[in-house]
Amino acid sequence: MESYVVIGAGQAGGRAVEAMRASGFEGRIDLIGAEPHLPYERPPLSKELLTKDAPFELMHDDAWYAEKDISVHLGAPVTSIDRSAKRVTVGESQILAYDKLLLTTGGFVRKLTIDGAGLKGVEYLRTIEESRAIGSMLAEGARIVVVGGGFIGLEIAASARKRGCQVTVLEAADRLMGRALPPEIGQAYEALHRGKGVDIRLNTAIERIEGTGSVEAVVTAAGDRIAADGVVVGIGIDPDTALAEAAGLEIANGIVVDEFCRTSDPAIYAAGDATDHPNPFAGRRLRLESWQNAQNQAIAAANNMCDVETPFSEVPWFWSDQFDVNLQMCGAPENWDRIVTRGDIAACDGLLFQMQGDAIVGAIGLGRPRDMRFIKRMMGSGKTATDEQLADESVGFRDLMR
Repeated sequence: MESYVVIGAGQAGGRAVEAMRASGFEGRIDLIGAEPHLPYERPPLSKELLTKDAPFELMHDDAWYAEKDISVHLGAPVTSIDRSAKRVTVGESQILAYDKLLLTTGGFVRKLTIDGAGLKGVEYLRTIEESRAIGSMLAEGARIVVVGGGFIGLEIAASARKRGCQVTVLEAADRLMGRALPPEIGQAYEALHRGKGVDIRLNTAIERIEGTGSVEAVVTAAGDRIAADGVVVGIGIDPDTALAEAAGLEIANGIVVDEFCRTSDPAIYAAGDATDHPNPFAGRRLRLESWQNAQNQAIAAANNMCDVETPFSEVPWFWSDQFDVNLQMCGAPENWDRIVTRGDIAACDGLLFQMQGDAIVGAIGLGRPRDMRFIKRMMGSGKTATDEQLADESVGFRDLMR
């Protein structure tokens, strides 16, 4: 009987073991997670769990894993992979053998290295415990400084404002979400946050964090001192490739995999935030940090492990909820020759298309989730439209699909 081991019990690992059993695999499955929790999805950590007094939801309970005969090892980091013997070491001494291995190790948050970064009240967001720690700071009137004007930072800022906090966002670049989105979108979200009472400070680097034991203030490189009861840092994540690298697997901008999620070792697969994978729609290799990628690449990897050949080939898609505005983006273009808009982007109610020749290489929707469902299908099928059709509110995307 074959044995499959999955290292990483986050969303990707959880979806992978589901898919293994759904594909008919009857062998042994071991799911190993460093956190003490069964698999869960991370998007609510920066939104619902910060704004509502509600328990977090697991993807499945203990009974489900028992019913599916999946052995779960929690709070147990893997310390090594022995490729020649096909076994992994869990903790100090537990040995698990595998015929095929899946790495869904995700990423870890980048941390500040400035003076005061270790003070109580400086928080990061990646786990349930960290979400709870942040939530405990969000009392009415609390002064919260958010470091980083990307998606996570802005979602936390929105959640904190909903809780009645005084919020300041510090972003070192000249616009919000500048690494992922064109200037028009960053400007619209700057206006949205300012309109909700968030103090946005662009081109602002941090010099140090002050306090005696716990946070009292943030001092910027320009010398401004901002009083703070708590600091939340959201400056990105790095792929967790340490195990793969130590095992001698190929690493680039993550764990290198092919379209079937295989690493440089044919017995080892990888999926999720940690992978560097080919994407035919982008025309290049990508590392994506998104809910869709974590779920669907993991399912593809599991199917391939179970000999159900499934190339992972999807239009990159991402979403973010801030205040009452839903943002969705499709594609991951590096270049485009023009932008076409529909609706009112500045009012966070419209669509922005990034065009290259006749092709839609990227699309961003603000408050237009229904439209984005059809646009994603258009991009996946290679369908396009004229600039005039894309800009015209009277032209339905369902009609453009025909």
